Amino acid sequence: MVDEVVLLPELWVPEASQWLSSSAGRVALEGYSWMQAVHWVAGSGLYQPRRHRSSGLRAFNQTTVYIAQLLAELTPCRPGVEYLMRRTGLSRRIVNYHLAALRETGLLAYISKGTRVRGARAEASEFARMIPPEFDAALGIRTVLREETAPAYTRAVTGIAEAGRGLMAKLGRMAARKVRRTRSKTSSKASPAGAREGADGVVEAPVSEGARCTPMGGGADGSSAAGTTSLPSEGKLASGQNGSSSRRKGNAKTGDRKTTGRRKLNRIGRRYQLGRELTQQVEWLRGCSVPRIAWVARHVADAGWTVSEVLAWLHLRGTAERVHRGSGLLAVLLANAENVLDTPAKRAEAVAKWRGAQEVRRRHDIERVRAERERYEGDWQNPASRAVRTEVDDAIAELKSLSRPVVQDLVDASSDPGAASYEVGAEEFADIRAAALAELEAGITSLITDTVHGCGYDEALRVYGPELMTRARRIDQVRRSSLTTLTFGA
Repeated sequence: MVDEVVLLPELWVPEASQWLSSSAGRVALEGYSWMQAVHWVAGSGLYQPRRHRSSGLRAFNQTTVYIAQLLAELTPCRPGVEYLMRRTGLSRRIVNYHLAALRETGLLAYISKGTRVRGARAEASEFARMIPPEFDAALGIRTVLREETAPAYTRAVTGIAEAGRGLMAKLGRMAARKVRRTRSKTSSKASPAGAREGADGVVEAPVSEGARCTPMGGGADGSSAAGTTSLPSEGKLASGQNGSSSRRKGNAKTGDRKTTGRRKLNRIGRRYQLGRELTQQVEWLRGCSVPRIAWVARHVADAGWTVSEVLAWLHLRGTAERVHRGSGLLAVLLANAENVLDTPAKRAEAVAKWRGAQEVRRRHDIERVRAERERYEGDWQNPASRAVRTEVDDAIAELKSLSRPVVQDLVDASSDPGAASYEVGAEEFADIRAAALAELEAGITSLITDTVHGCGYDEALRVYGPELMTRARRIDQVRRSSLTTLTFGA
């Protein structure tokens, strides 16, 4: 048989084959040989997850190798996500991404999947460390199944091709070196002797000769330098330094947090501040999500725009009468705004125009309200319906055009300066007062109210007298009440 090294085009294990019972690989007997396969996968470049999904890792990187090294220390391999988060300093989502990469390359297989049931204790997933068949094919490793009835993943190694021996030795040296996370720049501790920095900011150091033990089972040393390294919070950093010296310097400055009462916002904080102010001041943005509005307005927020400048720009662009999705309309209106008003002078001019338009609108509203009050003063209530208001205006105009003898004479007498000394007696008003009294007894006040709207309240009082005017007003008040019902006899 000729020993050959076979290079495969791609390395990908579907989700259905990520269980021990359905895996095509073989179980690694110990962590050293498994780490050889891990380093081979990391350096082969055969893992291309973006061909199969759009999220997750883009490639198998050194952080994935570091997590695999942590898994190689566990017996059984049952890592909790919180444990890996504590050791690596990564978020839950990123840790899950790296575990998915190890499963998709065939390096891990589920023995049992973890459960998270409400009211019960969460259980971590248990994995089997696997060596993918692509690794055996690439290095020419020969395996055999010692028992015919045994599962396929229990295959044992019987030999290796001559061409793969050099690569296997190189992988052995890489597996013997321990990978650690990069220390922070502010840390006072130096890297261990003989350590070298690899790709993705990961430090590789020789493995100590001490006994390896599983942190889950306890032992002499169950911690790692990666897990104890802590980064100072962003608020405690001052010019790249932390500690009591930087705090003492900050207290002497006028811009210190204790002096001003609030911390200066960074770029993300300014975005959220602008988004919150827009949801409070723009009517069609009320109820929208502040993070979404902050993301939509991120370009103008990064350019230093204030909420007044954004409102001025929205005034210049104009808005729709009906808004179905506020964030979408805001994204359309703010498109390229930071390039059009690219200077503070242009933005100040836009704010001045916007404030001028607001003042004109305010004066117009005051004049409109004043005109309505002057037009419908007294007991008259302006109808809410626009159609009813139109009918009322037409009725008043028609009333003014009527030629009632007595009312017209009163109007002419009041408008003629020469007739100012003419005095009208009670007998001239007898007919019209009798007609108004008959209407009031029937619950009708149209004659008196038409006279009020056509000639004014003073002239109506002069014609009908205070008794009929008071009676008509009371009938109108009772009729407008929803708690009473008027019934007039014949």
